[in-house]
Amino acid sequence: MVKFFDITALIFYCALIYWLSDQPSLPLPMIFTFQDKFEHFSAYFIMGILAWRSFRHIVKPALILAIVSLVFCSLHGIADEWHQSFVEGRSPDVLDWVADTLGASVAMLALSRFYNRPRLV
Repeated sequence: MVKFFDITALIFYCALIYWLSDQPSLPLPMIFTFQDKFEHFSAYFIMGILAWRSFRHIVKPALILAIVSLVFCSLHGIADEWHQSFVEGRSPDVLDWVADTLGASVAMLALSRFYNRPRLV
């Protein structure tokens, strides 16, 4: 049941990002410089956690799990930027993809640090 929930959560999250990218604009006020990069970073940090949780059912070694999850998120970021090139009012940005990949990378570092940690009962 946990496996089903993990995979379903990742699929729905990816669909949400696709839907948001399909909007001509998002009604978010710009509060600070580079806010959009922070939003990308945060969104893909969450995606990284969801990817880790999904792929942990298939891949066991923590390093390989982190790499697979990071590659998934980074490729999704590339696909998202490419998708935006077809949406009127949106444009692809390599720096958005960099922020996506950095967000997922930080998630992988954090999860790798705590993955094999002994659990207190």
